[in-house]
Amino acid sequence: MTLMEQQTIKALAYYLALNYPIVLIPDEDGYWFAEIALLPGCMTQGYNRADALEMLDDAKQLWLQMALDDGMTIPEPEPDKTPVFTFSYR
Repeated sequence: MTLMEQQTIKALAYYLALNYPIVLIPDEDGYWFAEIALLPGCMTQGYNRADALEMLDDAKQLWLQMALDDGMTIPEPEPDKTPVFTFSYR
């Protein structure tokens, strides 16, 4: 493994450990929409709340890996300034 790959893995672990605020929205069909608004395009939908959160973890990891591979600036959440979850009901 190259030094660059080691640094990418270390950076990925750092960003995965951050508590990004999550938006969860149930829809009228019983599905749940989940999003990390600080990571544009990092969103998913699940059959239930737990499924949506599990899928969002996968989406977050893929989003961060792509951003690191592309050399993008990755936004970080402000510590203790925002709630971890935001629920919206339609």
